[in-house]
Amino acid sequence: MAMKVGIDSYCFHRYFGEVYPHQTPPPDGGKMSMEDFLAFAKKLGVDGVSLESCFFPSFEKAWFVDLKAKLDEYGFDRVYAWGHPDGLEAGKNREAFDDMISQIPNAKLIGADVMRVVASSLMFRFEPHGPQLDILVEWFKEAVKVAEEYDVKLAVENHIDYTADECLELLQRVDSPYLGLNLDTGNFLRLLDDPVEGARKLADRVYATHIKDLKPVKGLNATEWYFFSSTPVGEGLVDNQKLAQILSDADYKGFLAVETDSLHPDYENREHWAVEQSVKQLKKIAASVV
Repeated sequence: MAMKVGIDSYCFHRYFGEVYPHQTPPPDGGKMSMEDFLAFAKKLGVDGVSLESCFFPSFEKAWFVDLKAKLDEYGFDRVYAWGHPDGLEAGKNREAFDDMISQIPNAKLIGADVMRVVASSLMFRFEPHGPQLDILVEWFKEAVKVAEEYDVKLAVENHIDYTADECLELLQRVDSPYLGLNLDTGNFLRLLDDPVEGARKLADRVYATHIKDLKPVKGLNATEWYFFSSTPVGEGLVDNQKLAQILSDADYKGFLAVETDSLHPDYENREHWAVEQSVKQLKKIAASVV
């Protein structure tokens, strides 16, 4: 049976109102609603969607009930995504932790078995990681107790913050089946950490994915996170074919979720096309793994 393919709504962050300082707004004032995104995903014939809660227009129970009904109608697998942009701020933001906990029931309301969460970000990557991990371990030991109550697995993303070894340390120290990894296949590369080797170390704890492909942008400072910018899957440096095989070998049950963030200048204002091409390529990859 072929692996499943999906899309993360973050691909269209500009259309949801988040425009990076080095970007321009979408052409002609383009906007996207959650309904628009789901219809686009359905048109592409994907199996699942990862929904960024930072773009939700409401957190009322009725809205989540309606969202679940639409997801069920389309037959989508689903991941509830929390934490953009900085999540728990490397253990510095207890209010963010409380917010994360408060949203676990929302994941259950939309029928999501997995909730992507963010522990840190590139904003804290140059600070000592040991003290950060010590705090995060204790916080996630608390969080998994709530996750277990709702039977929702938390999947912490490698978010341009921690290497594969550090992610593995976090998971091993928390030591709960209710905490795994949201494997972002591009973000390890942005730390100059080999994505393939990282996947080999972590594959059996992957609960969700962001499938990125990246290539360098000439002229940018390599310390800037967008130095490695997004491309359609298959047009960059990331060996997503090999990564998909590693996940398949580990009996990964989730879907391969396309995610683009800062598109490479070669693809400026072409989010829809980039996602379409990525889905086509991922479907080929998904069908080819053994």
